[in-house]
Amino acid sequence: MPRHAARAALEAPAQVLADLLEVQRRRFAALDPRLPEAVAPPPGDIVVVGTPPQRVAGVVTHHTWPAGSGPLLWSAAQVSELHPVVGAAGHAPLHALVEAWRGRLLPAVLREPDSAATVTWPSRDVVATRVFLDHGLVPLAVLAVRPPAALPAPPPDPTLEVRRARTDDLDACVRLALEELAYSSQVGGSLVRADAEAVKRTTIRDRLARGEPTWIALRGDRAVGMMECGRTESTPGTWLAGLLPHGAWGYVNCASVTSAERGSGVGHRLAAAALPELETTDSGLPVRGTYLYYNPPNPLSSVFWPRAGYRPLWTLWEVRPAGGLRPA
Repeated sequence: MPRHAARAALEAPAQVLADLLEVQRRRFAALDPRLPEAVAPPPGDIVVVGTPPQRVAGVVTHHTWPAGSGPLLWSAAQVSELHPVVGAAGHAPLHALVEAWRGRLLPAVLREPDSAATVTWPSRDVVATRVFLDHGLVPLAVLAVRPPAALPAPPPDPTLEVRRARTDDLDACVRLALEELAYSSQVGGSLVRADAEAVKRTTIRDRLARGEPTWIALRGDRAVGMMECGRTESTPGTWLAGLLPHGAWGYVNCASVTSAERGSGVGHRLAAAALPELETTDSGLPVRGTYLYYNPPNPLSSVFWPRAGYRPLWTLWEVRPAGGLRPA
């Protein structure tokens, strides 16, 4: 192979991604010891910007959520996502990458009001934080993690019962989930769509039928709180492997306390019941901890969950509609 042809082969976008990924693994390890090893981005439109040592790359993917699907309660229907592979880059190369991403947004997405441009990045990488803010992205959610640890015992409350939810609790669980959705839609990325109740009812009914862990709090015969949870595993090749170290994890999918009971200790008692059970498994894999998503602008969850021992690992940056992604 002629020398110039060999050089061109080495400069192929896939090779650039691979080279930068090795450096990015070192970047992640230095940023936060709780991050998993950086993984290759999913298949998509590869973007390479700049020349060494200022070269950066990324993959742009596009996804459309069909009507009636659960993710439409927290996601736009059309989503363009950037998966950066930036090595050790600083501000200027990252700005160039986001500019290139703007140029790859599909015309159909730019015309669609129900659209978003999103990127998920380690919360502690403040170099990227500055760049994302400059381009109009906002931190609408964080993935927060908590290692197995004891919670302080909640104060006694003889009038409150906390137990596992049953199938006959479906109506109460749906009511609480919709109340949480309505509140979150004012302070984060959640959306109250016309079919929200039907989607929530189907999802919770199926979860209860499978026996997945959900707790309900009752004051007399009235349900005043709910914590909808689950268990999962981060294994090589899964989507979760790019977000969490390999192993077994518990997660909190939805937590809701009715407005009249907020601040009364209902959430604390639900967490004290749920988290110890989520931190055990029979799978043989080590239990790494639990994780959840919360909205930083939410004045309730942004206080409650850090007090319970959760701290941000990844930040989900977003701009809606996608056409709002602006030049710096």
